Amino acid sequence: MKLLILGGTQFLGRNFAEAALAAGHELTLFNRGHHGATLFPGVEQIKGDRTQDLTPLRGRRWDAVFDGSCYLPSAARRSAELLGDAVEHYCLISTISVFPTLAASTREDSPKAQLTPEQIAAAEAMDVATGSRAGGGYGAAYGGLKALCEQEVQARFGERALIVRPGFIVGPYDYSPRLPYWLQRMAEGGPVLAPGRPERSVRLIDARDIAEFCLRQAQAGRGGVFNTTGPDGQSMGELLQACQVACPSETSLVWRSEADLLAAGVQPFADLPYWLPEADNAMMDMRSQAAEAAGLRYRPLLQTLRDTARWLAEQPPSPSQGLSRERERELLRGA
Repeated sequence: MKLLILGGTQFLGRNFAEAALAAGHELTLFNRGHHGATLFPGVEQIKGDRTQDLTPLRGRRWDAVFDGSCYLPSAARRSAELLGDAVEHYCLISTISVFPTLAASTREDSPKAQLTPEQIAAAEAMDVATGSRAGGGYGAAYGGLKALCEQEVQARFGERALIVRPGFIVGPYDYSPRLPYWLQRMAEGGPVLAPGRPERSVRLIDARDIAEFCLRQAQAGRGGVFNTTGPDGQSMGELLQACQVACPSETSLVWRSEADLLAAGVQPFADLPYWLPEADNAMMDMRSQAAEAAGLRYRPLLQTLRDTARWLAEQPPSPSQGLSRERERELLRGA
């Protein structure tokens, strides 16, 4: 197949590009050229800003497009209109944040977040004024914006649209501070502060599993809407123990109760990634049954952690994120 990737040089898009190349497909990348311009020698790369001008794509044809970089409904509308007759299949990467409430009962057709015209206008203006492209830059409006992006693509492509809503994505090329925090912490050794109950559920999904699912759907020409949050049966204890195996060193897990951590001022998720108070942890029980029935498959957690740890070891040192080591030692002394 001839595939167009909007973005494709950072995390999920990069994994999709690698999966597509490994399967023998022909790729065209369209992005601003800010990241990974030399990643894929021999692959056609077109430089451009999708929020400003898609003219370089006009008059071209592809079998399918993978869109992992759309945050604004205006950008979704522009690409859907231009590519409506140029591609057969459109895959849009959305997010479970389209749902204002996340719980075990959340399904693909659950109510979506809604924005006022003022909120939409503010988001569009922020992008123009600041050049922000990171999803987090839109704050509380992020989920509602993504829901509108879905509507734009579905309005033009109908059954030819594949909407994929990931939860917490992990794996190689993960530039977030979440999983890298735990892997780097285990590699350092010593007592490690572990939050809450070891049995508390955690739901993660490897970017490569999402990429391969999207590629298979595109190859088959199948559309649909799918939540992709990760497999059942993962717990915080299993995650941290697997991190210990992936980054072998002399470590010991010191579990501290939710009540003690909150009383000490520890910030859920920000200080200790994937830890949420019990009252908010229902989002970790949100399942991916429809996607699994459609062919989504998961690789073993330990494989994901080992591959990510290997990639991290090849990266330049970066500032520590999450709970500082000094603060962790303070908390451990009080455990």
